[in-house]
Amino acid sequence: MSTAAQRPPRLLLTLLGDYWWQRTEPLPSAAIVALLAEFGVSDSAARAALSRLTRNGLLVTSKSGRRTYARLSARAAAVLDDGARRIFSFGAASPPWDGMWSLVAFSIPEENRAARDALRKQLRWRGFAPLYDGLWVSPRDHAAEAIGYLKDLDITTGTAFRAASVPADGDIPARAWDLDRLRSRYQGFIAFAGQLREEAAAGQVPPADALIARTRVMDEWRAFPGLDPDLPAELLPEGWPRAAARELFIGCYDLLGPLAALRVRQIITRYSPELADRAAYHSSELKLSAAPDRLAADG
Repeated sequence: MSTAAQRPPRLLLTLLGDYWWQRTEPLPSAAIVALLAEFGVSDSAARAALSRLTRNGLLVTSKSGRRTYARLSARAAAVLDDGARRIFSFGAASPPWDGMWSLVAFSIPEENRAARDALRKQLRWRGFAPLYDGLWVSPRDHAAEAIGYLKDLDITTGTAFRAASVPADGDIPARAWDLDRLRSRYQGFIAFAGQLREEAAAGQVPPADALIARTRVMDEWRAFPGLDPDLPAELLPEGWPRAAARELFIGCYDLLGPLAALRVRQIITRYSPELADRAAYHSSELKLSAAPDRLAADG
């Protein structure tokens, strides 16, 4: 079962982004609840997810008679499109390294712990890692972004700059990043996705299982952009598994698409047959390259 099942709001956005992409027609809330039930989400948890996403401006709800309907807001559509481009582009290509490092040096007192924690979180998201507690490093040109983080957090005891070398002994990537753990995570994904692709290619995955498996593949792959600093090839160990993992992700996502979309249409048919045929899957290539029209602004 997808780990996304433990987070119904996120799961719901994933499903709408995968099978109701660029659609403006609202879906019956009962169909959405039934769709989440495929992943073991209870009715009460599903309706709580609908309410939460509506309060946060990510869903727009309406009523027709006694039935409630929901659709993605323009804001949610934009968030999903931006996220899709990041997810599907990750690992596709790595620009050559210019041999320069971005460094961020800071000293933040304990009483300003919240700002320190926020800075560390932003640096990790951008691919930095600590050489020492107050010295973070990235092989990419992210010094300007780091300066912006310092400014936004009102941290005056820090600086960011570019340098051709860093003050550390030994193998910098292995020292700053836990590459062994990351390799193990990739290998686990490869084992899971490899078996799934073989079963799908052999016609051994029914529609209901395809929907769950495709969502799990997406859920597990999209964690990697936050875990993998996307180091240049020159700094990675031999046989780095990212490319193989990405190939399996793309293969599973595309191969399972028709069957998963069929299951979604079967579920929607129970509540709104006239809308069912509008549910569709979209290939990884389309997700990456399309410049989608934004939904009309919500009134």
